[in-house]
Amino acid sequence: MREIVTFDAYGTLVDFRLSGPTQELLQDRIDEVGVDAKEFLDNFRVMRFQAVLEDYRPYDVVLRSSLEKAMRLHGLRYRDSDGDAVVARIPTFGPFPEVPHVLRRLKSRYEIAIISNTQDHLIKQNIELIGVEFDHVITAEQAGAYKPSRQTFDYAYKTMDVEPAQVIHVAQGWEYDLVPGMDLGLKRRVWINRQNNRGSAAYQPYDELSDMTTLPELLDC
Repeated sequence: MREIVTFDAYGTLVDFRLSGPTQELLQDRIDEVGVDAKEFLDNFRVMRFQAVLEDYRPYDVVLRSSLEKAMRLHGLRYRDSDGDAVVARIPTFGPFPEVPHVLRRLKSRYEIAIISNTQDHLIKQNIELIGVEFDHVITAEQAGAYKPSRQTFDYAYKTMDVEPAQVIHVAQGWEYDLVPGMDLGLKRRVWINRQNNRGSAAYQPYDELSDMTTLPELLDC
């Protein structure tokens, strides 16, 4: 039976650090208004999650809209160029240091795939920067829906022609991946908890790692 390890991309494989570039871009207006930068960036994160729960829109639209709403909430002047600049940073993010080596080891036993809340053209360069060939790359653009929607996962499994019981899913996103993944009938779930966030016994069983370094040993590679 085929076995596939699927990965969330941003925050799991790709060092997705949107907060730093966003703050750098807006620092003059943050200082001018006296905004709490940490609170603003957290609101921006929450608004991105809220946006993907709505009807599908391209990810670049989600980013621009969420940024504008977060800025307006804190009294910051929004310019179209702000959204453009944030979107332009996405393809520049490369992998976490351990990721390429880990993926190459996993490929000795498994098919590897990405299931990501993004657009095809945005993730293309991120994958090139990882430098490892994936057997499948599934995006929200293809599925017409974002995780945590079940539609995204169902589309991925249909496209890959596998049953969920053949799939090990590895992800950093608690609300995007780990929570909805409990009811999918997956073979295994692995939470890459890079930020040392709090999990929950209510969503067990899952394995928890601080990064992907020991993932091959966990999956017998």
